[in-house]
Amino acid sequence: MNSFTNKADINSSNTDTPNNKSISTTSISENAEIVADSSYRFDFERFYEHLVDVSLTFTANVDSPKLWLPAWIPGSYLMREFARNITAVHYQITDDNNKSVEIQRAVKTDKNTWQLPKVKAGQTVDVHYEVYCYDLSVRTAYVDQQRLYGNFTSLALAVDGQEQTPIQVSLIVPATFLADKQESRVLLACGLESTHLRLDGQQCFALQANSYHELIDYPFEIAEQDKFDFIVQDHAHQTLPHRFYLSGKHNANMGRIQQDVTHICQTYLDWLGDAPFNDYTFMTFASGQDYGGLEHINSTSLITPRRDLPSIDEPKVPSSDYQRFLGLCSHEYFHAWWVKTVRPDVMLDVDLRREAFTPLLWVFEGFTSYIDDFMLQASGVIDKPSYLKLLAEQINRYYQTPGRAYQSVAESSFDAWIKLYRNDENTGNAGISYYNKGALVALCLDLTLLEKSNGRYRLFDVVKAFYNQATQNDNRRIGISSADMGKVVGQFMALTDWQEFERRYVNGVEELPIEALLTANGIKIHVNSKETADKHVPWGMRCSETPAGLKVNRVTRDSVAANAGISAHDVIIAIDGIKADTKQLASLIKAEREVECYLFRRDELMCVSVLPKAVLNSAKQQSIDDKTFPHKVSLYLAKTESVSDDSSDHSTVQPSWQVWLDVMARQQA
Repeated sequence: MNSFTNKADINSSNTDTPNNKSISTTSISENAEIVADSSYRFDFERFYEHLVDVSLTFTANVDSPKLWLPAWIPGSYLMREFARNITAVHYQITDDNNKSVEIQRAVKTDKNTWQLPKVKAGQTVDVHYEVYCYDLSVRTAYVDQQRLYGNFTSLALAVDGQEQTPIQVSLIVPATFLADKQESRVLLACGLESTHLRLDGQQCFALQANSYHELIDYPFEIAEQDKFDFIVQDHAHQTLPHRFYLSGKHNANMGRIQQDVTHICQTYLDWLGDAPFNDYTFMTFASGQDYGGLEHINSTSLITPRRDLPSIDEPKVPSSDYQRFLGLCSHEYFHAWWVKTVRPDVMLDVDLRREAFTPLLWVFEGFTSYIDDFMLQASGVIDKPSYLKLLAEQINRYYQTPGRAYQSVAESSFDAWIKLYRNDENTGNAGISYYNKGALVALCLDLTLLEKSNGRYRLFDVVKAFYNQATQNDNRRIGISSADMGKVVGQFMALTDWQEFERRYVNGVEELPIEALLTANGIKIHVNSKETADKHVPWGMRCSETPAGLKVNRVTRDSVAANAGISAHDVIIAIDGIKADTKQLASLIKAEREVECYLFRRDELMCVSVLPKAVLNSAKQQSIDDKTFPHKVSLYLAKTESVSDDSSDHSTVQPSWQVWLDVMARQQA
């Protein structure tokens, strides 16, 4: 298709009823009409090639204006270089007689910037380019016969210096995309208010935003979708409409999702009092095995394995798969308060063309990774034993990551741009995830606050204090630093206690006092003696069986395999002269003799001698014993005991775990 097609007339009077509108947002609903200085047209005619044809019209305010595209999307801290999906950029200038002159090719000045050297200030210019969209994630854009999905960070070039001007958007859905679909089920899911038009067999969805930076916080999806509406109430009894969209092939129990997600959302409002949005939209795509979510100011984009969705006969206590999906919904929903409203100071007015380094991602993703599952049990969607099982999984991941001894959670946060999203065979040896350890630091801080304040305060009070600060600002946002953390936490426990906690567990790499704090709060910890490291990581290496032999994926530092010279990516073909497989390897875990292994490294055959039970001197053995942690633990509620000095008094003491887990009872009190 020719990318220079005339723009659709989005002011056509052929407008659908309000039932076809998506929910309005705070910013849009307060501005009934926006006079757009820039307009975008996204044409999906070439969806079968995963291409979107984009037209941008604007009036230049400088000579030789520049266009740029973000290199990353807020909430995902990796330079994703979205500009790599743009083929070329062309432009036309409209002369004084409203006629377009010769088509020019934009000049690229760096990896994600284009300049229009022929344009003069005051001239109107039409820009045209195509974007390749075939990344099935919540961070970019994906276009095919089933769905039209996008983040504007991947699709919309910004006009440098004019990012704050109003914007008008047209999403053009061709008749060929609609041909094999039930048209009444083809819906637009988006947090922005939309107007739906039918034009010559096409469908057009018109959107408006106050600025480019506002626009890029609203992903969209057009597809056959199931949906339901629900409402929650804030502390002032104002109703906040919510919508939930689900696309992709699935057999989900929509009624059960509605019931559970409503409970979760209402629990957040009961805790935090009000919301930084007037309405909220859940956008979910059911896939085979993809998983993830990304937060936005009044919406979230989720992708989930369809097996994680509830079945028609889903039990009262959700399955572990469904719990994972509910945890994802909880996680991204909380981010509306704790990332989009309260955020790291460097993310307040961020330049999406370069990294924004902060040591505080553990505060935002870590707190959220602790609170997301905690709120499942606080809302009653799962029971307390189910929650303890989820918490035990976090603890086990922490214990199974030797890199926690080398990288602090603050360093993990700062290095997110170069490490977290770039896992390799050495990741577990050299570092720790600020999601995983951050969640457990949040747990420890929560329980420490309870202890130091004699049960008066906890982590939830810290979060609410920051949110209350944000609501006092005109833009209802706040950026915080490490110093701000100290100031606010210091309101709820002695500042010296926080500084010591921060020194040891945030900036330092001391082992977290998880077991001591949980035990003090009525949680019993059981070490699983059968699920050992030797069983799951024989000789300290993780392997997978292949036709060629045992492929070594990772090797733990200072392990039996490492000391024998076995490395990641080696393929072990024989052990003691017999073809290598996992059963044979398991039988030799604790052998007290040398074992001969033949392996390929690259295309070269090597032979190494392995001593599974190494003979260590007493000093080294003692050092290793001191650092030994269980491979797998389970958590249980301690039983409530009757305490009485008088045989006639059978009063029951409140279990100590109840103070920790029953957060909403305390909020209501």
